Amino acid sequence: MLYVVLFFLLFSLLLYVLLGGADFGAGILEFFSSKENKEHTRDTIYRVMGPIWEANHIWLIILLVILWVAFPGYFNVMIIYLHIPLTLVLLGITLRGVAFIFRHYDAVVDRSQHWYNWLFWMGSLMTPIFLGMSFAALVGGRIIITEDYENFGFYDLFMEGWLNIFSFLVGLFYAALCAFFSATLLIGEADGKARKHYSRSSAFFTVVLVVLGFVLLTYGYFNEVQFVKDFLHNPVSLICIAISGVLLIPLWKSIRKEHRITSRYMAGLQLVLVMFAAIYAHFPYIIITKNKELSLLDNLAPASTISNLGIMLLIGGFLVLPALFYLMKSFNMIKVLEKTNNKN
Repeated sequence: MLYVVLFFLLFSLLLYVLLGGADFGAGILEFFSSKENKEHTRDTIYRVMGPIWEANHIWLIILLVILWVAFPGYFNVMIIYLHIPLTLVLLGITLRGVAFIFRHYDAVVDRSQHWYNWLFWMGSLMTPIFLGMSFAALVGGRIIITEDYENFGFYDLFMEGWLNIFSFLVGLFYAALCAFFSATLLIGEADGKARKHYSRSSAFFTVVLVVLGFVLLTYGYFNEVQFVKDFLHNPVSLICIAISGVLLIPLWKSIRKEHRITSRYMAGLQLVLVMFAAIYAHFPYIIITKNKELSLLDNLAPASTISNLGIMLLIGGFLVLPALFYLMKSFNMIKVLEKTNNKN
């Protein structure tokens, strides 16, 4: 059952990065849009993502529950040493959710709409940045795990691990990835000038991701970040990145030609390749501290707990996944074969 639990853990991570990322990216796109494009971007967001935006966070909840129940050692490190960025993540999710609702359903249109917009934009931008910084802290090699608190200051234990240039670069990369996912998704949900706007935005953030990815790997390599060095020395990870680089050509063409379906599949495939490359390079040693590397499989829950959790995940997946698929299909979030204006 451990493999079942690991599958749902990684599957939840993938879907949250993709679907939750597109959710955050919508706010980032709106924030960086011109005044002329802000209104139609806002209307498109409510029409497309409004009915299902809360469902995206179910994957984060499942992810955290699996870590808490099955991998308590890993979960404890996250909660203790990254409690500041994770608290900021939860605060950002809450604030952007409140702003999303109030700016749409508030009966009175006044100055408060201005603040709702800014809360939504800042929550959408800062939340993925802090999520990326939290992940970078786990693999950045700066966390100090100790019980001798007297010899370390608050900054050493709870700030240095995530408040650094490498973590910030990872945070920016994930924020740009979110904007890219959202723009690529919205290509298939708009027409005319709005569709061209999302196509240009998707192409722009594709370039931003390539540049940020190069800067991130270069900085990590020359600053002795162990995760980056292992990533660049792993042949499987390098093959995945090479395939991803080759597939940038058809991705770019599908975006520029405003293909509604192909662009989505190509963007999703890019994510799968990059995530597989990153996880494979160092799995199961996902936590890298100043002193040692910690395996995700260290301090596992008892076998009976893993078994019961696996059974519950299978049952829950059987019930939830078809319902979620139907929800997204009902609101036209999933496109498989349909064609519009001869562009697939």
